[in-house]
Amino acid sequence: MVVQVAATDADDPTYGNSARVIYSIVHGQPYFSVEPKTGVIRTALSNMDRETRDQYVLVIQAKDMVGQMGGLSGTTTVTVTLTDVNDNPPRFTHKNYQYTVLESLPVQSVVARIKAADADIGSNAEMDYRLMDGDGPGKFNITTDENTQDGVVILLKPLDFETKSSYSLRIEATNRNIDSNFLSSGPFSDTTSVKVTVEDVNEPPVFSTPISKMVVSEDAKLGTSIGRVSAHDPDNTNNGIRYSIDRNTDLERFFNVDALSGVISTAKPLDREANMVHNLTILAIESQDPVQIGKGVALITVLDINDNAPVFAIDYETLLCENARTGQVIQTISAVDKDEPLSGHRFYFALAAPVAGNPNFTLRDNKDNTASIVTKRSGFRRREQAIYRLPVLIVDSGSPALSSTNTLSVRVCDCDSDGVALSCGAVAYTATGLSTGALLAILGCIITLLVMVLLIVTMRRRRKEPLILEEERDIRENIVRYDDEGGGEEDTEAFDMVTLRNLNVIRDPNVRRDVTPDTPTFFHYPSTTRPTYKSLPDNVVFREFIWERLKDADVDPSAPPYDSLQTYAFEGSGSVAESLSSLESLSTDSDQNYDYLSNWGPRFKKLADLYGNSDGTSVFS
Repeated sequence: MVVQVAATDADDPTYGNSARVIYSIVHGQPYFSVEPKTGVIRTALSNMDRETRDQYVLVIQAKDMVGQMGGLSGTTTVTVTLTDVNDNPPRFTHKNYQYTVLESLPVQSVVARIKAADADIGSNAEMDYRLMDGDGPGKFNITTDENTQDGVVILLKPLDFETKSSYSLRIEATNRNIDSNFLSSGPFSDTTSVKVTVEDVNEPPVFSTPISKMVVSEDAKLGTSIGRVSAHDPDNTNNGIRYSIDRNTDLERFFNVDALSGVISTAKPLDREANMVHNLTILAIESQDPVQIGKGVALITVLDINDNAPVFAIDYETLLCENARTGQVIQTISAVDKDEPLSGHRFYFALAAPVAGNPNFTLRDNKDNTASIVTKRSGFRRREQAIYRLPVLIVDSGSPALSSTNTLSVRVCDCDSDGVALSCGAVAYTATGLSTGALLAILGCIITLLVMVLLIVTMRRRRKEPLILEEERDIRENIVRYDDEGGGEEDTEAFDMVTLRNLNVIRDPNVRRDVTPDTPTFFHYPSTTRPTYKSLPDNVVFREFIWERLKDADVDPSAPPYDSLQTYAFEGSGSVAESLSSLESLSTDSDQNYDYLSNWGPRFKKLADLYGNSDGTSVFS
């Protein structure tokens, strides 16, 4: 059974056969059938193959009147889709595959991708790959790409053309989900062979030992051979090798390496206390192809010698109380040595020869790399001697033994009954000083003076605020635009022309038009010299008017010493100024004599012709 269809008829089922429906299949045979009375659709053939055809479209007819002639019918379409089962095993398209890779291929890189074809879909087409035998196991691995179901061959170990140039792999692909109903169809797996060929590449030199460990004595002479590094060309050509040191690992150039033999030697004196181990990078370069460079490491350990004398472990501050007793230990000293002998340190202490028999102190070696300073008497007084200096000789147990003399300073102090120092150093026989109150008073005066000085400096640095705004200090720098334009000479309505013509009425020599002076002007025109403007023509009136304004500006001491705006408030009918061109200067009544231009040479000949000739007007005729 596939599905059941049902048709309805609106006729009365109790009236004859009008509502009795019979089903039949119109399209879809011979693959499917339908039961006439129930409408159940069933498969008509077994073993239908989805891979051949996965969808069928059926046309089912329902007819009343029990299917007899004259009955009415209706049809419907039924789409049947076949679902997949795992009835097809995977199959490789080729029985043999060949791939070529370079021997420099990095580990975990993809060597090849192969795929077994499976006609099924979805989970029925999922498969697993594995390496069966051959050269593959251990050198290669194969996994399944879940998106494409490809078998991905991955490199597990580096390849070496000189060791092995080809590999033969045998790979099996197996369905992951096998349907037991189709086991009779055969094994759901397939195998194929894969041959991987390795191509040679020019490889850098390889050191026989990646890390070479060497030792050298701290007192080795220059040029002393320490050890030898060795590298070879892994290619079949076996080119020559040249050696060098990466100077980034030997900045101070303590060592050299022979370019041909690889022998490492000293180039500078060594100091184990400064650097105990030197980590050098040795470069091996092919002679025929300098681009091919191999790298090795040389660890050079510097062996210690006894080349440092022992010294005090710390800077000791020894205090001696005035009430110290005889035989009292006032200080325990120890020593350090930069050298590190294999048997450990052993130090010997003694007072230097000049003070070995002094009556004040003695030294006792404790035999444990320490020594004690012991008093030989009592009754020390600061007034007599405030400080004692003891030279202490320290000798080590090296071969040869080294020694040093270190000075221990002992300061005499005034102590309490518990031996706690109260004051140390020299004491003056007479001492005068100020009381605490006097010192506080002096300190208060100094602080007060400092505060007053700071206040004065602050007040002087404070800038006085201007009485007027910065924008209003110089009105000459302010430009005011009104954006209106006069009507010119024909405009007689903008101002009173009568006022401009009647200058005697507005003329006041004591008042400046541009500024308001603080003091009246000292320049006065006599009444007899004052011009009568009414009787003069316009051009003379304007000229006289401007001339008087100029005199006001030049003579009046109340005028400011800078350019000022002169307002004339009227416009002339024309300028009476004549031409300023030098071309017409010959026609003026000038007393200047230009005859000397003819004596200045040929460069001034043209000027001499123009100005030196008394009848020069003919030149411009």
